[in-house]
Amino acid sequence: MLNKIEHDDSQAADQLLRVVYDELRKLASAKMARESGGQTLQPTALVHEAWLRLGADQQPTWQNRAHFFASAAEAMRRILIERARRRRARRHGGGLQRVDVNDPAQAIAAPPEADDELLAVHETLERLARHEPRKAELVKLRYFAGLTLEESAEVLGVAVPTAKRDWAYARAWLFNEVKRLRG
Repeated sequence: MLNKIEHDDSQAADQLLRVVYDELRKLASAKMARESGGQTLQPTALVHEAWLRLGADQQPTWQNRAHFFASAAEAMRRILIERARRRRARRHGGGLQRVDVNDPAQAIAAPPEADDELLAVHETLERLARHEPRKAELVKLRYFAGLTLEESAEVLGVAVPTAKRDWAYARAWLFNEVKRLRG
């Protein structure tokens, strides 16, 4: 199917979406489960927005299935980061908390702390990418795309033992950096 897309088969992108939709939806659901309560974006909407960002009917050349899902996971991650930044923006009520008019004690928007956490992890991962790009990409593949260590190693073109070492390093580095940011 990826080869058909590469050779401009007009129906191949539609077929690809039908084939991978359930898996994309599972990936989106997993991402949304990590989000705080009160999130207004639904997994279906996240899948559709990610699909549009990936090119919709004009799909780029995908190396393999893992490459496609890694790109989809990255698109979803960026969408969630943009939403968190937008919610924090002053003109969008950043710092204010929305409440349900029927129950003023219950917040219906993501608390600012959840957005802060998501943005802290994002910024820390960006810093890792500046000096260890392969390790940062491995984190994205494992954490955001849900690939196994073996699948991630294949996408990165490295041996599994190298991926294991990179994974151990990246996890420790990210843990220490997030801990340092929190004070």
